Amino acid sequence: MKRQLALIRAIGFVTYKEWAAFRSHMLASLLVGPVLFLVQVFIWQAMFEGKETINGLTLPQMLTYYGVATIIHYITFDFADWNLQMLVRSGKFVTFALRPLPHWVFALSQKLGHRSLALWVEVLPVALLFIFLFNVNLIPAAPGLAMVSIALSFLMSFFINYAVGLSAFWLVRAEGVRRVFLLLKDVSAGVFIPLTFFPEILQKILFFLPFQFITYLPTRVYIGEYELAGIRLTLVEAVGLQALAVAVTGCLTLLLYRAALKRFTGVGV
Repeated sequence: MKRQLALIRAIGFVTYKEWAAFRSHMLASLLVGPVLFLVQVFIWQAMFEGKETINGLTLPQMLTYYGVATIIHYITFDFADWNLQMLVRSGKFVTFALRPLPHWVFALSQKLGHRSLALWVEVLPVALLFIFLFNVNLIPAAPGLAMVSIALSFLMSFFINYAVGLSAFWLVRAEGVRRVFLLLKDVSAGVFIPLTFFPEILQKILFFLPFQFITYLPTRVYIGEYELAGIRLTLVEAVGLQALAVAVTGCLTLLLYRAALKRFTGVGV
């Protein structure tokens, strides 16, 4: 266990140093995030004209939702699917198949290093812009539970994206499937609009899908209340449900990983 933790820390640190040398790639977020948020401000100001609430949310609450969701997106951003598909397509995955460290652990370590750098390159500057420029309240209702929920969101994002990347072991060209799936994932996670804006029948379906645990649930926990499909949960109950969903998704991803390795070995490695 000590050796595994040392390897994870070493891989994360190397990834941090590597991306720190090319951090200009991340600096684009300082423009993209606030501009997209400004678009949301204009849209919702027009939508709320003459109205106090929409679907039970006031304008400040709506803008807080998008501000928090944006910050969570920066923290949990993941590229494991793209990276894994490139390794499989190029044949370079064989080097990882021969190593004692499972590739999924390597990929998770990379994400830890990459997102650690993002905390001060992306998250902190954008959060300050939201607070001082847009007057968004980014103080969590329950800081401890919010941190746990974001950590679980981090893992859920990784497991789902990694599972998508594993499709490359069965598909010759998985890029199209990847793009469609990730778009549906963002819609179902509440990135574009809160899930309570969907029809009730869709809300009930989304409640049982894993995607809400990436953005919607941690954002609502951060704000201080959770509701979906008419189901209200306390913050503790919501985080507990999220932890269970992450555990189930993680187990399914690892089973898929083992199946992918067997297929990879079966074609000549």
